[in-house]
Amino acid sequence: MTAYKRLTGELRGAPRKWLVTGAAGFIGSNLLETLLRLDQRVVSLDNFATGRRSNLEDVKRLVTPEQWARHEFVEGDIRNLEDCRRVCEGVDFVLHQAALGSVPRSLADPIATNAANVTGFVNMLVAARDAKVKRFVYAASSSTYGDHPGLPKVEDVIGRPLSPYAVTKLVNEIYADVFGRCYGVPSIGLRYFNVFGPRQDPNGAYAAVIPKWIAALMKGETVIVNGDGETSRDFCYVDNAVQTNLLAALVEEPAAINQVYNVAVGDRTTLNELHSRTRKLLVDAAPAAASAKVEHRDFRPGDVRHSQADISKAKRLLGYEPTHRFAEGLEATVAWHVAQLRQEQGRPAA
Repeated sequence: MTAYKRLTGELRGAPRKWLVTGAAGFIGSNLLETLLRLDQRVVSLDNFATGRRSNLEDVKRLVTPEQWARHEFVEGDIRNLEDCRRVCEGVDFVLHQAALGSVPRSLADPIATNAANVTGFVNMLVAARDAKVKRFVYAASSSTYGDHPGLPKVEDVIGRPLSPYAVTKLVNEIYADVFGRCYGVPSIGLRYFNVFGPRQDPNGAYAAVIPKWIAALMKGETVIVNGDGETSRDFCYVDNAVQTNLLAALVEEPAAINQVYNVAVGDRTTLNELHSRTRKLLVDAAPAAASAKVEHRDFRPGDVRHSQADISKAKRLLGYEPTHRFAEGLEATVAWHVAQLRQEQGRPAA
């Protein structure tokens, strides 16, 4: 039995109180769904800057009425300390996902990114400290590795940040470490590597590549590739990220706490391979995908060329074992998007 299976079994028999910030977002809503399915009590917070009310409605539809009744949603903003204090009251574990993501967004508006990702982060740390939470787990980022060329990425070797977003995520790690040493706040940071899966928004200027390409292919629209397509990423299905959040919140080994961990699968997939696989998975349900064109544009400022994680630390100290490799996760993600399209068209899911 894996550490995660054992943990989920224990949780069902011992409900705790959790806070999920950014709960209307992609990763946050998946965390909320999992916790409610495990019969936990959950407070969630979102200001809908990037999160969507439809994500919360989707979670409500997928859990039982009894499970949903254990959920309290607060519309608020992590930039407001009083909102942070309110949602932390009486909470055992904080899963802090709220942030303004996207490297391009941070280059366009570094002030807004800093306000959410640094000021908001410190507000959450202060509120968690004062509420005496048992564990503060937060979304860190692989962007922290910056310009360091080594592969795979190992937690204790980083380079210089390449964007304002990366700076804010590095500052998060520094603040969490200081709050651990100065105030005794037990924290764990999770450096996400290109997480993808159901409920990830395909729309908007800062949409992530996988949902954006799926949406374009389904409509037969041109797929935009930044660079030559040989850029590679360690794409990580969202269930793996959910697993590491719960493991990080409940791990008891002292050496595992006040650390940062890579959250990925330890593989690399090029954008060209991503496009090819996605198109093949879609052609039956969305024939327009077969004829969709590809347009190559310049590399984006702030992007790294290659990214791949060493996940041995998370395996060793947290008991992490990825449940989905890239191909499995992509297949599940495409199936979810196809089901969404059929629902929009009033057709039964396949």
